[in-house]
Amino acid sequence: MTGSFNDDAAKIRMTRRRWIADEVSGSRAALVGAHAQHLARVLRGRVGQEFDIATGDSIRRARISSVADDRVEFELGEVVPAAAIPNLTIVLSIFKFDRMEWAIEKSVELGVSRIFPVVAQRTEAHLAKAVQKRVERWQRIALQASEQSRRASAPEILQPQPLHAAVTGARGAGFVLAESEEQLTLKDALQTSSAVGEITLAFGPEGGWSESELTLFKGAGWTFASLGSNILRTETAVIAAVAITLAEL
Repeated sequence: MTGSFNDDAAKIRMTRRRWIADEVSGSRAALVGAHAQHLARVLRGRVGQEFDIATGDSIRRARISSVADDRVEFELGEVVPAAAIPNLTIVLSIFKFDRMEWAIEKSVELGVSRIFPVVAQRTEAHLAKAVQKRVERWQRIALQASEQSRRASAPEILQPQPLHAAVTGARGAGFVLAESEEQLTLKDALQTSSAVGEITLAFGPEGGWSESELTLFKGAGWTFASLGSNILRTETAVIAAVAITLAEL
C-alpha cells in the first residue's frame, strides 16, 4: 500500500478498537450490514480513522477508506501481533436464554474457541422448542464480545443438537461438571490429566444432569469434576470453570 499510517495518532491511542472483517480481499477489508451500521451510525466512523482488523488469519492495522450506512471499507496496513486462542470448547445445555446469553458473552471474552449448545433431558421443553431461533443472536453476541475483548476471531457456535452428539463427538479431553462429584475438583482434574491440546467442558441445565446422561459421559471416558461445595447457577459455573481451565492451560 502507499503512504504510512499516522504514528503520532497511534501513540496517543495505544489500544485501537478491533473489528472482525466480514469481507477481505487483498489489501482491503469491509464490514457490512448491521455490523457496518454500528460503526457508521452509532460510533460515527469517518474516513481516515484507524482500527485493528481481524482478517481471519491475522490482525492488521487499518484505516477507513469509505463509509456508508451498510458498508465500511478499510485499507489494510501492517500485521499486528495477536495472542493465540486456546483450544477450549464448552458444551452448554440450554437454559434460560437471558442467562445463557450472559454466559456466552463472558466465556467468549475469556477466550473459549467453540460453543456447542445441547438439549439435555432436563432442558425446559419451551426452551428446547425455541432454541433454533436463537443461534443467530448468539453468533452476534459472540462477535461483539470477540471484538470487545480484542480476539483475533469469533468462536464457532454450533447448531444445537442432542447431548449424545456432543459427548461422542468431543475433541480432546472431556470434563463434565457434576454435582455428584464430591472429591475431584476441576483444578485438580486438569493438573492430573494427561490431556494435551483441546479440552472440552460440559455444563448441565438448571435441573442438573440425569442419571442416564451421567452414564453416557462415563461410558465415553469423560472425567467428572466439581467446582466446590457451593451450588452455582449454570452461568456462574460456566465462568468459574472457564477461568480455572484457562489459568491451568
